[in-house]
Amino acid sequence: MADICRRAFVEGRVQGVWFRGSTQEQARRLGVGGWARNLPDGRVEVLMCGPESAVSQLEKWLHKGSPFSKVKNVTVTDEADYQTFDGFTTG
Repeated sequence: MADICRRAFVEGRVQGVWFRGSTQEQARRLGVGGWARNLPDGRVEVLMCGPESAVSQLEKWLHKGSPFSKVKNVTVTDEADYQTFDGFTTG
């Protein structure tokens, strides 16, 4: 199975509810590299790279989110170029 990268934009109550930290935990557990960051408009942007099955599992998790988040919508696009990351960070 190929390595892929996907970018997700997560909408809802996803800032101030430990969404990025929970995403980081899930990504590390799955062996996915990349990052998650808050956007000024209240969304969280996530770049996830790794084995397709692991990235798909993290993408599925984004629809649920952290215990105190309320995800309303997740928009995901495939990235044309694969990027290598040393772990998963939040910023």
